[in-house]
Amino acid sequence: MSRMKIICIGGGAASFFFAVQASEKYPEADITILEQGNKVLSKVAISGGGRCNLTHHCFNAKELVKNYPRGEEALLKPFKKFGPKDTIEWFESRGVKTKVEADGRMFPVSDSSQSIIDCLMQACKSKGVKIHMGSKVTDIAFNDNQNNVHEIELLNGNKLSADVLFIGAGSSLTIWKILEKRGFDIVSPVPSLFTFKIKDPRIESLSGITLPNVGLSLPGTAHVSDGPMLITHRGLSGPAILKLSARAAHYFHSCDYKCKLKVDFRPDITDKDIKSWRDTDAKKLMGNHTLLGLPKRLASQLLRVEGLDGQKKFATLSKKEMQTLIDVLKKTTLSIDGQNRFKDEFVTAGGVDLSEVDFNTFSSKRYPNVLFAGEILNIDAVTGGFNFQAAWTGAFLAAEGIESHRVQMNCILP
Repeated sequence: MSRMKIICIGGGAASFFFAVQASEKYPEADITILEQGNKVLSKVAISGGGRCNLTHHCFNAKELVKNYPRGEEALLKPFKKFGPKDTIEWFESRGVKTKVEADGRMFPVSDSSQSIIDCLMQACKSKGVKIHMGSKVTDIAFNDNQNNVHEIELLNGNKLSADVLFIGAGSSLTIWKILEKRGFDIVSPVPSLFTFKIKDPRIESLSGITLPNVGLSLPGTAHVSDGPMLITHRGLSGPAILKLSARAAHYFHSCDYKCKLKVDFRPDITDKDIKSWRDTDAKKLMGNHTLLGLPKRLASQLLRVEGLDGQKKFATLSKKEMQTLIDVLKKTTLSIDGQNRFKDEFVTAGGVDLSEVDFNTFSSKRYPNVLFAGEILNIDAVTGGFNFQAAWTGAFLAAEGIESHRVQMNCILP
């Protein structure tokens, strides 16, 4: 019998984390990572503006899964087995100290993604994991009932065999097409985590203004979001916008990224609260930005565009003016006219259908010794380190899952 051959397709976070776990469990195994480009861990390098937002400080699995528009149900049990706390302990045990920021995002204390890259690279190097760059996979011949070995064909014509195949190729259209050709169900990928192009006089020339908490909704749908929002020179951005883009990814795609967006600038108060200002703050001016709870320039521009006189006292407002003010604060409707993508941190909704996967081991139900983790699956999350956490969790459990398939392999296992 020969040594167990493990091949990882994709040189990203999931493949490296899996390779480290597998090499520690099976030190005699022959493990190779195949990367089609000339760099590995490229998304790790640019994540969090080069600081690597490696996970989130949310240790309750039931709360954690709420950050996954696709994958929430599938990830609940896996997160209970290996969650953010385990990720933190894993990296810290290897010398990478971490810190938590006010919003729960977690970074290495060094504030450099290179700390994570060096940790993963060194861990693989110390275990003899081979890394082959410039190795583009063009086809995969999966095993049948008589032969447990998978055959991977490369662009240069070389063919490699694997007893265990881990697919962590991220949002690779090439690999998705190969898998679809081989019978896997693939959910068509669409963009996720993008900002909105909006040209509207109510926010024009206000780039840089941040609102700490807004409520967002897409009229005619059940899609909602909340949190901080940033006005940019192209439209709107910030956590609230990114969350909505993820949650409504397929809806946005279906309407070609042209739809209405309703903004509640003051989700902390009701219509009744605003009406009460006529009595409680009768002598204050309607343009009092402190009372409105908005940045001064934004308050002034919103009122001006809507035809409201900011110099009028609340006591003098007509019912119509009061209703217009309520609509401005609670129901401003803007027109989205496209998306702005993060060129390097682009995330997709789509991939291998979750019904194809056994989430106890992140293995294929068709071929138990084929394993998946990361963006190759139809799992994606809002910003905050959640996408990386799904990759760490899936890779860890996939490596653990090799054990359950050892009886099917005609190769040496420890």
